[in-house]
Amino acid sequence: MIESPDRGTTPESVSGALDRIFAALTGQREAEAAEARAPAELDTSTSKLADEQWHPFGRLGLLFGLSPFELDVLALCAGFSLESRFARGAADALGASWPTFGLALSNLEQPHWSAVTPGGPLRYWQLVEVGHGHLLDAPLQLDERILQFILAVPAFDERLQGLVHPVRTRQSVRGERERAVELGTRHWTSSSARTEPLLVIGRQRSACEAAFVQICRQAGLLPYALRAGDIPADAVGREQLARRWTREATLSNAALYLRTEHIEAAGDLAAWLELIDAPAAVEVRPGSPAEQLDGLRLHLAAMSPRERKDLWSRDLGQLAVQMDGQLDRIAEYFDFDERAIRLSVSHVREQIAAGDAGDPGDLCWSACREHGRRALEALAHRVEAHAEWSDLVLPASQMETLRQIAIHMRRRAVVNDDWGFRSKHARALGLTAMFVGASGTGKTMAAEVLAAELDLDLYRVDLASVVSKYIGETEKNLRAIFDGAERSGAVLLFDEADALFGKRSEVRDSHDRYANLEISYLLSQMEQYGGIAILTTNMQHAVDPAFMRRLRFIVQFPFPDAAARAGIWRRVFPSATPVGELDFEQISRLNISGGVIRNIATHAAYLAADDSRIVEARHILAAARTEYAKMERPLTPAEIRGLT
Repeated sequence: MIESPDRGTTPESVSGALDRIFAALTGQREAEAAEARAPAELDTSTSKLADEQWHPFGRLGLLFGLSPFELDVLALCAGFSLESRFARGAADALGASWPTFGLALSNLEQPHWSAVTPGGPLRYWQLVEVGHGHLLDAPLQLDERILQFILAVPAFDERLQGLVHPVRTRQSVRGERERAVELGTRHWTSSSARTEPLLVIGRQRSACEAAFVQICRQAGLLPYALRAGDIPADAVGREQLARRWTREATLSNAALYLRTEHIEAAGDLAAWLELIDAPAAVEVRPGSPAEQLDGLRLHLAAMSPRERKDLWSRDLGQLAVQMDGQLDRIAEYFDFDERAIRLSVSHVREQIAAGDAGDPGDLCWSACREHGRRALEALAHRVEAHAEWSDLVLPASQMETLRQIAIHMRRRAVVNDDWGFRSKHARALGLTAMFVGASGTGKTMAAEVLAAELDLDLYRVDLASVVSKYIGETEKNLRAIFDGAERSGAVLLFDEADALFGKRSEVRDSHDRYANLEISYLLSQMEQYGGIAILTTNMQHAVDPAFMRRLRFIVQFPFPDAAARAGIWRRVFPSATPVGELDFEQISRLNISGGVIRNIATHAAYLAADDSRIVEARHILAAARTEYAKMERPLTPAEIRGLT
């Protein structure tokens, strides 16, 4: 392809060619007069227009490899579309009411039969439309997009509208990613490699798109985008779309960006890329099916916290000075791209303008949490984290380990960036933990405490709903969750991880082997995740020792003994609940977990609210009977001694 047409071209610039064709049709020998009426510097003979790059017919000849006769056919069709004298003159001289291939073959110079075949450029690129009837007698009409090109009218193929859209972005490409842009620009400015696709590989879709736009800008191309999922699955549909886009890209001097977020396989996309003859770039998320494609790979490193901090400072302006040191923490916790940072800052400014007198740092943190939730709300369940350290009843060693987890998160910027761990151990930055214990022993509450301590959202992922029997579906579901979590900075709680670990077994067939790969994939994603990822299980023995090294923390949640149960009972009722003279040491004889204690306490409170309005031992006993019946366990005399 060559550059797009000069927007200064006017219909008058084609008048000389139309005059010559009109003269040939009507038998009038006006070639010399027609040339005199055309601009002196412009050769109006369509047989020589291929040498004139700025003449629209000549440009079409160069773009689509048209012969002089094929150019004359286009001029003939243009004449009938633009000038009424063509219809009158052709009717008077030849009895023809419209242009046809037969009319052209009989009256124009250098005719050849190949010009009218389906494989010839006129019909292959749909430069002309053939009406109904015998091929030589069927009416010919200049395609509307081609007519607009001849008239130098800014246009876009209307049959591509709704599928292909212009790409507009305010995001810039910075740092190490500029090298990828330079490589892509050189690739597309080389005529020999221009049609080989670029694979733009990166975690942030907006950064990949920004790199594509910058490459287009430097290569002199117009950027457009198409969802890869909209490519037809049938071969005929793919061929038609490829041919139509190639024609439009040639006319507009454009490049195409393929968005791949919803594709489950790359076969249709690969087949379509083979068909187009125009610059194309493919968005590639690490681990996605698009990684299987062939092309020049451009790896875009994710923005570092320092780069994000620079963007925050730029957009916040003077507000950054008032952040009271929180900017480093915000840049570290929330893996936002340039657009998300700009939107969050805009939200903070609107709050301040509306009279919110809160601290700018707190407002900014809240805006980040709210913006980040959009990426996970449809993938996991957000848990309101209200638990505090005082609500946990665990042995001292477990409490110390949980506090160390919080320390790792709070100080990760110092260790990873200031002390160089990020550059030296890039694959081991994720904070992964496993909470092991029976149901109701406090695993979820501990996750709530950590989320509340760090002022982050907590999302619970039910692995039983994520795991799929279809090959590749589990990994796709997990990848979507971690992608969303990266942007939200959330604490991820993978509840009931037995859904995966329970599958790990001796490999007897391909199904066992694949089930084991699912565990490896989950732990690999957890290891790369920048936030806290927590697995809960009561089957630690099912985890292969090779995977244990990838877990930074393992916290055992023991079944509470009598002393621990008494402590849970003392904390289980809110301070506003009217509680009578309860002997918590006596109540702790109920041999139950903390989760069951909470259920009994809640049920007892409802019974008391409907009775004496004071929670008494009899209410607890009645609630315990209901809970034990639910668990299909008998209440032993030793457990209820003193409650009756």
